[in-house]
Amino acid sequence: MPNGNWLRTYTIRAGPKGGTGFEIGNKNSISEDCLHVSFSAEKSNAENPNDAKLQIWNLSDRNLGILESKDCIVELKAGYGTRRSLIFVGNVSSAITTLDNADRLTELSIVDGLVELRDTNISVSLNGKVDCKSVYQKIADEMGIAIKFAPDLTFVVLPNGFSYVGKAKGALQKIAQCCGHAWTIQNQVLQITMPGKPIETQGYLLSSETGLIKIPKRITIGSGEESKTGWEVEYLLNGAIGINDIVELRSKTVSGYFLVHKVTIDGDNMSGDWVCTAQLLKIPETK
Repeated sequence: MPNGNWLRTYTIRAGPKGGTGFEIGNKNSISEDCLHVSFSAEKSNAENPNDAKLQIWNLSDRNLGILESKDCIVELKAGYGTRRSLIFVGNVSSAITTLDNADRLTELSIVDGLVELRDTNISVSLNGKVDCKSVYQKIADEMGIAIKFAPDLTFVVLPNGFSYVGKAKGALQKIAQCCGHAWTIQNQVLQITMPGKPIETQGYLLSSETGLIKIPKRITIGSGEESKTGWEVEYLLNGAIGINDIVELRSKTVSGYFLVHKVTIDGDNMSGDWVCTAQLLKIPETK
């Protein structure tokens, strides 16, 4: 695992869906000069969309115009050398450009699933006996995003079909409640899981050898009767570790298998380390 400053690279792609966009960053070489960028993303397993802040200094007028176009999509990948992971993708909800001394600073607010959840009105009509998995797929198709199901999910069969007209979010809530599932959008992919269960059966090793920094800290996640004891960990940037993933944590303080409940990702290509801070919930040990 590289240290926090070794060959950090990034690429940013932006543009309207299906339209002409641009790409900046380490497009051709890991050593090429790149614009100054700073980013902060926060992801959780909630139904509400994830969001991120992205700062870019000295964009061209052309690229700035693309970012200011309606519902522009921005994709950020970052990592070390040629190994870059998807950090965040979503729609620009606001773009503000100001002067920063002699430089021009553009600050973007980006929301994952903004258009799909805010603007997508769907009309679904399925007759006869309908498996809820088919309904999920139909909703995702109407939203124009991919869907990913956790393994070993069970799906209710609706004997009299399914009809719905309205916001996509309402349809998702209706089917998830019917089946006892949870849903969330992560990097423009609709995830369907059992509450508190992982999206994959395989996970990631998190130790001092793979980027873990500082000492894991015991925390309380949630409030009231729904509060749970978890752990907060910091590690060098690894965008591959996402929400509802499994991590095997190995440290002197605590070890075991955990579910990723929340992640914040912060970085600046001109200063400081690139760091992820994750909240983890213990997964009961089974075979």
